[in-house]
Amino acid sequence: MTHAVMNQTGVALVVTLLAVALITALVVEFSYGVYIGTASLYNWRDSQRLSLMAKSGVNVAAKMLADIIGTREYSYPGNMEFPIENPSKGFPGTIMMTIQDEDAKFNLNALVPETQNIREDDSRSPYHCFRRLLKLISLDERIADRIVDWIDADRESRFPDSERGARNSAMLSIDEVLLIPGISRDDYAKLLPYITVTEKRDNLSININGAEKPVLRCLSDKISDKLAQNLIDYRKNNPFQETSELSNVPGFERDVDIPPGVIQVKGEYFSIRSTADSGGIKRVIETVLFINRNNSGVGYWKYWKEY
Repeated sequence: MTHAVMNQTGVALVVTLLAVALITALVVEFSYGVYIGTASLYNWRDSQRLSLMAKSGVNVAAKMLADIIGTREYSYPGNMEFPIENPSKGFPGTIMMTIQDEDAKFNLNALVPETQNIREDDSRSPYHCFRRLLKLISLDERIADRIVDWIDADRESRFPDSERGARNSAMLSIDEVLLIPGISRDDYAKLLPYITVTEKRDNLSININGAEKPVLRCLSDKISDKLAQNLIDYRKNNPFQETSELSNVPGFERDVDIPPGVIQVKGEYFSIRSTADSGGIKRVIETVLFINRNNSGVGYWKYWKEY
């Protein structure tokens, strides 16, 4: 009898322990589920907040540009940065707005105009200007031919692989350079500060109020490093309001053989990068805007997150 009672007691103890273990597992699983759900909710909230802040940065930068373009006959400088600390209540972070004048860079689409007339025999053509730019930044000048093959309408290859996957029309994004056979990521990184892609194809057009030295020098064989630096130093205190003012720069009072219509003093295409940062998590938006007094629009829009 005593033995049977002990067996029953043992069974009851085992059942109790199993029940406790099961309940503990359920509690742990429930707690973990609540934790994961709460963390996901906070992450979603923070993500939405960062996205809204990044978009706000783009809108503020666009409004600033519209005011500048609408009230001035020129745009200066070529690069601007505006950090904003704790931009709103409840957002312990920063927004960094970076604006670049895309018209101060070399437009790759100008290499092949709509007429498909590349003018390789003209030393002042965009084709030869770009070859000079490549040489100035120590890159292979034949990169110009690879980009021409990517853009031009024909299927005739300048190099055995240069028509592989070619768009055979104007480029839509600067990132396409990475797709062109024979151009490495390192080449792209060296080129990126000086090149852009816009809809303008009929002629090369450079805003001398924002162009960097290699871009300025590529416009003519006669523009030396010293002359380009003279221009950069001059515009720091006297941004160009008219192209005729270029002759006020020491060394530019004589003919430097810049092709007619190539230089301008006001941009129309601007890239904006807005980065919202809070707690080490970032949301980044990049866009290219077309802005002038009569019209405006979005060229493209990129969005991603960084940790």
